Amino acid sequence: MSARTHTRPHPAPRGGVDIRLPWWALALPALAFVALLTLLLNPADAHAATPEPGLTHLIERAQQLMAR
Repeated sequence: MSARTHTRPHPAPRGGVDIRLPWWALALPALAFVALLTLLLNPADAHAATPEPGLTHLIERAQQLMAR
């Protein structure tokens, strides 16, 4: 049994899809790139976070309790 193929009654539109990006869709990634690039160029400004003394003491105490 053969099946009928259906054709479109109207031809498909030939226009392209109009996609517009907002200004911030390009500005934010560019700003993030510049910020990371400046950190690479001047690493003296990028300081590692040091743990608080209370947190360090708590971790050491937990290690001592688990070692028993």
